[in-house]
Amino acid sequence: MHFDTERLHVGMIMDGNGRWAKQRFFPRIEGHRRGSQALKAIVEHAPLLGVKFLSVFAFSTENWNRSSHEINDLMNLLRFYLKHEVEFFNKLNVKLNVIGAISKLPSDIASRIESATEATAKNDGLQLTIALSYGGKEEIVDATKKICNEVMAGNFDINNLNEINFGNFLYDPNLPMVDILIRTSGEQRISNFMLWYAAYAELFFTQTLWPDITIGEFENIIEQYKHRERRFGGRLAYNEY
Repeated sequence: MHFDTERLHVGMIMDGNGRWAKQRFFPRIEGHRRGSQALKAIVEHAPLLGVKFLSVFAFSTENWNRSSHEINDLMNLLRFYLKHEVEFFNKLNVKLNVIGAISKLPSDIASRIESATEATAKNDGLQLTIALSYGGKEEIVDATKKICNEVMAGNFDINNLNEINFGNFLYDPNLPMVDILIRTSGEQRISNFMLWYAAYAELFFTQTLWPDITIGEFENIIEQYKHRERRFGGRLAYNEY
């Protein structure tokens, strides 16, 4: 199999923070803090394994249904990292990207997202995409609305719509398809994460709770991926997709 290290895109569903905390009789937010530390380690190591794009599920549209106390804790944690991790990203040449319904987030967080993404915009190393207030179905619906508006405005011919230019209406038209999709904590579902991008992703499920993920386990998944034959529904070679 041809292993393209120029565009490798890894998606990660960082599941198990709450269970990790519960097992240790910690408050749930402590699980999220430890999970953030695990993510920093992955971000630092991923480029060494040929990963160019790393997209992580941080807060889903469904997560708004959690208790107000937990949501407030998560928002405060997000505020902290958006303020304090920009230097970390710039040191590693990481470009920060955020997708999702940003308008649903508190206005100060939306402002911090804008500042952090602008501060890292010129970095050309790993692109870290954080999905916040995000749902894969909602992204496709929002893209469809954009297309309808363009058609009604006379700017787009619906007969020209295809899979390639549909992607131009997604939250980030420049994101490539996901190659590897990892979910921790033993759950074996993708939970509405990057549905369009993950159409032909290779799926990996691990029993490890997210705060306990190690670089060694991450490396092992990348190594397993190298030995999988990707057909994309036919006999296409990897570099023909």
